[in-house]
Amino acid sequence: MINLRRLTVTMLCIATMGLGINVQAQDRPTEWTLATCIDYAMQQNISIRKNRITAESSSVDIKTAKAALFPNLSFSSSHNYVNRQLTEDTNQKKNSYNGSYGLNASWTVYNGGKLLKTVEQEKLNKQIAELTVEQSKNEIETSITQIYVQILYAAESAKINENTLKVSEAQRDRAKELLAAGSIAQSDYAQLESQCSTDKYQLVTAQATLQNYKLQLKQLLELDGEEEMQISMPALSDQDVLTLLPTKTDVYKAALTLRPEIEASKLSIKTSEMEVAIARAGYLPTLDLTAGTGTSHTSGSDFTFEQQVKNGWNNSVGLTLSVPIFNNRKTKSAVEKAKLQKETSLLNMLDEEKNLFKTIEGLWLDANSAQQSYAAASEKLRSTQVSYDLIDEQFNLGMKNTVELLTEKNNLLAAKQEVLQAKYMAILNTQLLHFYQGESIKL
Repeated sequence: MINLRRLTVTMLCIATMGLGINVQAQDRPTEWTLATCIDYAMQQNISIRKNRITAESSSVDIKTAKAALFPNLSFSSSHNYVNRQLTEDTNQKKNSYNGSYGLNASWTVYNGGKLLKTVEQEKLNKQIAELTVEQSKNEIETSITQIYVQILYAAESAKINENTLKVSEAQRDRAKELLAAGSIAQSDYAQLESQCSTDKYQLVTAQATLQNYKLQLKQLLELDGEEEMQISMPALSDQDVLTLLPTKTDVYKAALTLRPEIEASKLSIKTSEMEVAIARAGYLPTLDLTAGTGTSHTSGSDFTFEQQVKNGWNNSVGLTLSVPIFNNRKTKSAVEKAKLQKETSLLNMLDEEKNLFKTIEGLWLDANSAQQSYAAASEKLRSTQVSYDLIDEQFNLGMKNTVELLTEKNNLLAAKQEVLQAKYMAILNTQLLHFYQGESIKL
């Protein structure tokens, strides 16, 4: 009977685990577009989740700072047992016991506004933490876009290599027939066979590159590396590649108002200013209000416990004024360090703005260069394709040798790769420019 119960429990656990896995698998899309990758990463990426926890922690800091504005209340009780030597000339007992009980409250009435400024500072820190979450989202979205475009490039590159291999195999088979007919030499056939092996190697390399990019995307999405991932392959036209670019100035102006890292650096200046004010509060007096009530009792008394508690009951209230006169330069040093931190925050903001402009300028230059390269490479591909078709036809007629055919074929492959590289470089950098301008990334 016990074994049957264990078996039942085990089967239920397995079924529950299997159900959980199925539910989790159902939450994932069957085909991953760029939008689904970004949406999934916003929820699952570990860096984003850690920053969210930090933002939640800053909310607790605000509550702690606000609670410091109110009085605190504590109860205390002490109990002592005293062992004494028994003397012959007195009737004093050898030991005694005494206890005391007290309820105490204290409230900082004034301390130079330090508590209020601390609350405001914690609110600013919370805003910075929330902006850090947004910044990490932007970074993950940018990284996913870059890798996704790399996957599209690698997939199309692998397709080109696959088609090239098919052409090489067909040329090898045709050369074999020509060799049997005595139309070409054995060395010509060997060159074509060698080229076929080279193209196989290039295809394997391209497929390995594609799998590596997919693995990087899985890591950003926190997916298992062994899990199959079907990537959507959008159809991208010349219009997507040669779209009109926004000006660098327009992108930069929009980014200054939208990017969370810029807003966070501005808030950091405000927090450092608040820190200066908090440090200066150390020069001002502190006023504390205290109040308490309590009683005590002891053994060996002629009064009962109740009588002692009643007779010993006392109440107190008081004000404590503390005026700083000399504190070993602690306050002055705190003020100076706070001012230096403010200067650092100002420099950090300038650095963020400089890096932002540098990034936008680099994206614009790369996008503009890639568009021009795409137009030139497309024209080169058309002429190279025509030239290759003629050489291939002449080779089949025995009018061109193997070296000329392979040279033109390699030129064609290089032209296709140049078009492909320029195409996706233009698309990637154009999309990132729009993203910095506040638009969503769409492929």
